[in-house]
Amino acid sequence: MDFLTENSTLQLWLLNYGSFALFLLLVVGILALPVPEETLMVVAGILMHQEKLHIPHTIIAALLGSICGITTSYLLGRTAGLYLIHKYGKWLGINQGHIDKTHVWFERFGKWTLFVGYFIPGVRHFTGFIAGMSSLAFKEFALFAYTGGILWVTTFLSIGYYFDTYWYQFYQNIEVTLDDGVSVLFIAFFIYLIYLVKKQKIQE
Repeated sequence: MDFLTENSTLQLWLLNYGSFALFLLLVVGILALPVPEETLMVVAGILMHQEKLHIPHTIIAALLGSICGITTSYLLGRTAGLYLIHKYGKWLGINQGHIDKTHVWFERFGKWTLFVGYFIPGVRHFTGFIAGMSSLAFKEFALFAYTGGILWVTTFLSIGYYFDTYWYQFYQNIEVTLDDGVSVLFIAFFIYLIYLVKKQKIQE
């Protein structure tokens, strides 16, 4: 269940606390707290269009919020994530070999998950953590994660700015269908990845 689900509540937070609220909510939303990030940014875009939020400050806050959120997730995965696996992994049947295989998988396919994961509900909350656990180099993580974040932020702020309040009615009409469709596409994507991995093993 999303935290701060009402558009009026999101608008109130943004009007009272400005770009700081946008930054903070995006950080904690990407980490764990169930914040409706897309709706939040659409509302911010609408308020920019209505000249109730300062455009440069709002854009910078959204970009920094998405970047700080996923970077924190990455650092947690790279530090605490590996520590927990090494300390308790034997009880779960996980060893260094499994970690190495995960790293190889992420090197082949996972970096693109960082890029597109922002647009898939529930996925952006753990892509950074998995990247950290797989010891993905920070420069590669940053390239894919930050580029995806810029595209994600730009897309939803632009929707709010250019479509204004018409977006509310449109989103309410397609919300259920959109969520179901994204879930199906996400499952199909990973089934395809499994197929590619198995095909690669057969060739080797």
